Amino acid sequence: MRRLLQAVTGGRDERPVLAAGAVLRRGDGLVAVVHRPRYDDWTLPKGKLVAGEDGERGALREVLEETGHRATIAGELGETHYRVTRRGVDRPKRVRYYVMDVVDGGFTPHAEVDDLRWLTIQEARQLLTYERDREVLDRFFSQFAANGLDGRRSMS
Repeated sequence: MRRLLQAVTGGRDERPVLAAGAVLRRGDGLVAVVHRPRYDDWTLPKGKLVAGEDGERGALREVLEETGHRATIAGELGETHYRVTRRGVDRPKRVRYYVMDVVDGGFTPHAEVDDLRWLTIQEARQLLTYERDREVLDRFFSQFAANGLDGRRSMS
């Protein structure tokens, strides 16, 4: 079936993969960057939405699953758009990002994420593998961190 889909579509499927993630921050201002051994990359916590899940719920779930931290949403950071290829099929991917504040919890390495680092924004920029993640971090800095804003107070 997969080969038939590839033959019919030329290996492309324009239905977007929907995902959500976060710039997760602690009270001391450090942000979380996670390492995924499957891709050997450093990225912001994120993941695909499950059927019927909105971006906020998906982002909160993914942050908990990947980092072990429960969090609250403090603001929105917009979306990134890029293409992914899985099993030979190329699709667009849309990831909606949020600013989140840690409530509680703790990281335990697991198969999907084997390391988590709490870093300054500059350190995180240097470690992140993808430019699109650095762009999200830059949005966070310009909208929240640089202005000392607490999104929970500034957003209605």
